[in-house]
Amino acid sequence: MDWPEMCCGLRCKARPILVMSIRFAGPTDPLSGRMLLSEPIVITGVGLITALGQDCESVWDAVRRGDCGVGTLTGIPGLPEGLLAATVDLPEPNHKILKVTQMSEIAAEEAMQDAKVDFDQIDRNRFGCWIGAHMGDDRGALAVQGIPFEDPSMEANWFEQWLPNTTYTHLAQKFGLQGPGLCHSTACASGLIEMLSATRALRDGQCDIALVGSGESVTRLLTAGFQRMGVLAFDEDPTQACRPFDQHRHGFVLGEGAAMFVVERLGHALRRGAKIYAEVRSCRCMGEAHHITGLNENAATLVRLIHETLQDANLTTTDIGYVNAHGTATEQNDRVEMRGIHQAMGDQNKSYCVSATKAMHGHLLNAAGCVELALTILAMRDGYAPPTLNLTHPDAECRFDGVPLVGRANQFQHSLKLSLAFGGHLVAVALSRWNDVQSGFSYPSTSASKPHSTTRTRVPHGTRGTRQYGLCSRRRFNIHVGLSIVIWTIFVMS
Repeated sequence: MDWPEMCCGLRCKARPILVMSIRFAGPTDPLSGRMLLSEPIVITGVGLITALGQDCESVWDAVRRGDCGVGTLTGIPGLPEGLLAATVDLPEPNHKILKVTQMSEIAAEEAMQDAKVDFDQIDRNRFGCWIGAHMGDDRGALAVQGIPFEDPSMEANWFEQWLPNTTYTHLAQKFGLQGPGLCHSTACASGLIEMLSATRALRDGQCDIALVGSGESVTRLLTAGFQRMGVLAFDEDPTQACRPFDQHRHGFVLGEGAAMFVVERLGHALRRGAKIYAEVRSCRCMGEAHHITGLNENAATLVRLIHETLQDANLTTTDIGYVNAHGTATEQNDRVEMRGIHQAMGDQNKSYCVSATKAMHGHLLNAAGCVELALTILAMRDGYAPPTLNLTHPDAECRFDGVPLVGRANQFQHSLKLSLAFGGHLVAVALSRWNDVQSGFSYPSTSASKPHSTTRTRVPHGTRGTRQYGLCSRRRFNIHVGLSIVIWTIFVMS
C-alpha cells in the first residue's frame, strides 16, 4: 500500500502513474538509476540472544550491569582443553536443526512479537528476509566421507549443516516471507551488510517490511582456525581475557547467539501502529583492498567511511553521541580502529563516547554487527552508554572517552555502529533515536529503572540533525494526498 492509500484509503489503480509520481519523490540511486523512496526506514522490533541472556531485555540488563558471559569452552569434541568462549546454554536443544539456526529462530520470534507483526494484515509477498551467513558444522561432512566423529547427536542433513544460508532458508520458510531475500557472507561485517541491503531494498520499493539479522555458534572448525591464527585470548580468569582498547589486550574470545530486527518503511509502521526504536539514517560499506586479515595502518578508508556515512545521514561528527566500535581486542585491529575513529571525529570533539562490548558477550563473527547494533539501539532507547569491560590501561591511541569498566547515563540522539571484517569489508550504520510522542519510547524514570519502558512521552529533540516525524509527517502526507486528489480530479474530468 502506498503512502496516499495509507493516509486516506485512496486507491488509484486506474492511474498508477499518479501514485508513482508521489511515492517516488526521492533522490535517484546512482548505481541503478532507480528513484528512491524518501520515506524514512525505521526499526520496530528487536530480538536478541547471547551468553548474557536468552531474550532482549535480559541481555541488555546484563550489559548495563557489566556482566561477562565468558567461560571455559566445553562439550565440543576435538578441541584442546582450556579454550575460552561465551556460549549459550539452550534449555531445550533441537538436534534437528543447527544450534545457530535455533538461536536465530528464538531471536526472530522475539523480534516479530516485539514489532507486533500480524500476518493477517501484512502482505507476505512484500515482506523481505535478510539473514547473514554463518559457519557450517563439519560433523555431517565428515560422516559423508566416512570419517568417524564423536558426537552423532546432530540429526540435520549434512548439506544443511554445511551450507552458510541454512538459517536464512529456515527463517524465510518458517514465517512464509516471500519478498526479496538475501544471505551475505562478508565475515564480521555480514550482519551490518544485511541491514544495508535490506534498507536499500526498502528504499527502492522492493518491499515494505523485512526481517533482518544474523546468528553464529561456536563450532569446532571455526574455533580451531582462530586458535591456529593465534588471535584467541586466554586468562586464568576468563572474564578478564578480552580487553578492547587496553594496552594489555591480546585477542578476542568467541561468542555465540543471534540478533534479529523488524525493519520497515515509516508509513507501513505508522499504519500498523507499531512502536519505533530508531531511524536508520544511513548504511555505508567500503572495501579497503589492503589485506585479507589486516587493516591499513593509516586508517584512511575507515575515516572516509565515517565521513561519508554521516554526510549521507545529514549529520556532523558533533551530532554523534555514541559509537559502538568493532573492538575485537586484537593488537592491530584495535589500534587502527582507535586511530580511525579519532581522526574522523576530530581532535577537539568531546561530544561522543565509544565502547566495545565484545568483552561481555564474545566475538560473534558473522553475527557481531547485528548483536552490537541491537545493543546500540537499546542504549539509545534508554539513554545509557554501555561499558568497555577490562579497559584498565587505555592504549595511547585511545584518545576518546572509552566508557571504561562502568556504563553511564547518556541521552544521546544519534549513534554510529562500525564493523571491520576480514577481507577488507568495512561497514557503518548511523541511527537516530525515535522521539515521536505517540510512536516512540520514553526514557526510564531513573537510572535504576527497568530499561524497557512502555510509557510514550515526548523527549527533547536533541542536537542538530534530529528528524521529527510521526504526527507531523502524517500532516504532510495528508497535504500531499489532498493535492493528489485535486490533480486526479482534474485529470479525470479532462
